[in-house]
Amino acid sequence: MSKIKVLVVDDQPIVRDGLKMVLSLSSDIEVVGTAAHGEEALMLCENQEIDVVLMDIRMPMMDGVQATKLVKEKHPKIKVIILTTFNDDEFIFDALKNGASSYLLKDMASEEIINTIKIIYSGGTVLHSNIAAKVMDRVMKPAEQPAAAPILTQRETEIAKLIAEGLSNKEIAGRLYITEGTAKNHITNILSKLGLEHRTQIALYVIENKLV
Repeated sequence: MSKIKVLVVDDQPIVRDGLKMVLSLSSDIEVVGTAAHGEEALMLCENQEIDVVLMDIRMPMMDGVQATKLVKEKHPKIKVIILTTFNDDEFIFDALKNGASSYLLKDMASEEIINTIKIIYSGGTVLHSNIAAKVMDRVMKPAEQPAAAPILTQRETEIAKLIAEGLSNKEIAGRLYITEGTAKNHITNILSKLGLEHRTQIALYVIENKLV
């Protein structure tokens, strides 16, 4: 199995060095580069093979929200995971909307950081509770109610809810007594109907539209 190629983007050298040290604990992960801001990250994504970007939010030159948008537009196969603190909830939400797959708190345990990278790389979903609460807070404000969404079938709605629970394709198939291929096809249809790019955005859709 080839290693997961990771780019670490943060304007603080101590954070970049610390994350590089943490990720070196996993034999499945290789840090192929580091960057101090979004513009540098974009340049590295152009010139190197990268699977996952760990993207800080608050940076000079170009912040993580804008950098995430540009990385996903130019390199849709690259997964972006946001690096943040609890005080950055609003920015995290915007980054997820721009295509980020999940986020990591900078003070998380090493094992949790490594596991999140592996889950996201393999196509899984990691949506932490404080972001779900932030989204629900938005939904409760009348002025910010989402527009009417495309109609999903009953089966697609069931699968969307299970994605929001963090289940993998295999787990969804087992729960609904369908094949893994059928589950994958339903997820492809959900993404197409909703105009979304990845599973985490499906989870956000479920929360925003109060399907849970």
